[in-house]
Amino acid sequence: MIELLTNSEMAEADRLTIASGTPGLALMENAGRAVAEVVAAECPPGRKVAVVAGPGNNGGDGFVAARLLSARGYVVRVLLVGERAKLKGDAGEAATRWEGPLDLAFADGLSGMDLVIDALFGAGLDRPVVGLARAMIDAINRSGIPVVAVDLPSGVNGTSGAILGEAVRAAKTVTFFRRKPGHLLLPGRLLSGLVSVVDIGINSDVLTAIRPQTFVNRPPLWGRGFPVPRLEDHKYRRGHAIVLSGGASSTGAARLAARAALRIGAGLVTIASPKEALLTNAIASLAVMVHAVDGPQELSTFLSDRRRNAAVIGPGMGVGVGTRDMVLAALCGGRAVVLDADALTSFSDQPADLFGAIKGSERRGTVLTPHEGEFARLFRTPEEPSTRSKLERARQAASRAGAIIVLKGADTVIAAPDGRAAINDNAPPWLATAGSGDVLAGFVGGLLAQGMPAFEAAAAGVWLHGVAGNIVGRGLISEDLPEALPRVYGDLVAELAKQAW
Repeated sequence: MIELLTNSEMAEADRLTIASGTPGLALMENAGRAVAEVVAAECPPGRKVAVVAGPGNNGGDGFVAARLLSARGYVVRVLLVGERAKLKGDAGEAATRWEGPLDLAFADGLSGMDLVIDALFGAGLDRPVVGLARAMIDAINRSGIPVVAVDLPSGVNGTSGAILGEAVRAAKTVTFFRRKPGHLLLPGRLLSGLVSVVDIGINSDVLTAIRPQTFVNRPPLWGRGFPVPRLEDHKYRRGHAIVLSGGASSTGAARLAARAALRIGAGLVTIASPKEALLTNAIASLAVMVHAVDGPQELSTFLSDRRRNAAVIGPGMGVGVGTRDMVLAALCGGRAVVLDADALTSFSDQPADLFGAIKGSERRGTVLTPHEGEFARLFRTPEEPSTRSKLERARQAASRAGAIIVLKGADTVIAAPDGRAAINDNAPPWLATAGSGDVLAGFVGGLLAQGMPAFEAAAAGVWLHGVAGNIVGRGLISEDLPEALPRVYGDLVAELAKQAW
């Protein structure tokens, strides 16, 4: 279940299911039952449970959970935000079936409770929370009582992950059919706790009509194109990645990227080095080759060999006209190109030149890997959080640049010009260390060299980067990441083999 459904897409899934003959009330009953099951797994009968219910279908799910938990022996109190008379449709019927006490919501109503079910608002919330609803969210958070959220913590938008005024901090979230982008994007992900996806009777066939374009980054998204060496392969068949180095005092970033490209499976990797840094790069590199390259003309000549089919430019290159010229030279030709760090910032004053060069020549793919600061400089957007979600910003940037965008962070978004996007959720906090991004650029470059399509290579590189970081764990430094790949590959290749069968 790698698809992520936006608010409108989830509403369409509900509509199609109801139109095909499944009553909406049946979906609500199934949703409420799933919530009740999660609560029952958390605490035994006899405990006190408060259900904070809103005026819509999310509240209806809460009423169903309240009824089922009461029947199991829980002491249940329903606190309604809104008027009972205004509950309509399926939510109104669910409220009618609840025979226990129903109170107008008030903060002190949570006193003495063992658990809270947050059934105020679902993923479709699209306006700031105000009034009594906001007061109840604040009361829930101040209470310190464990919270199980229905669909998404109230106050979080399901499409963007944004907090709309105030949001519940949940220990667990029960969502339906598929996760929403807001479960993975920050800050929504930080508030959702452990997310369970449950079946409420929506057939996966509806996805054929909806055609979602957003996915959680997992091997099923890119596994079919992942390069698994064959017995008859040789190093030239596995691709030749080129990594450009900076001057003598800044070679480390390129060497990290080169080592990463080699470890991830490229048959050959060469550091294209200025002559002043040639000896430094040669001494520090064993299986990675080095070649003297000074200036764009020499780079063009070196890259004229079609076997050199992927280039990584930016780590440690320095910001300025020289780097810009090297990028433009690399973009001429049919090879795949990864642009990171200084290669991006060098175009901050002239982004149209970069985007025009990317779109103006035919190649296998271009991948840009900015962090938020580099993204803001290149695409001239505020560095501070804006009203547009990270997913939306990455998609728009991909369309504008004509390239795959890897907008890095704890919730890295990989976006393609055709609208496809993946959100990564496996990155541990210790990846925030010097050189980590250089390794990621090398991972992507090495996969591109092996012939992987650009979107899939970027997504796979990001996922492998996260898995390697989790394997190394606390105390990680960037040099550790490529060395973790053999262990990662053992599990991944076995999983891909199962998928093939």
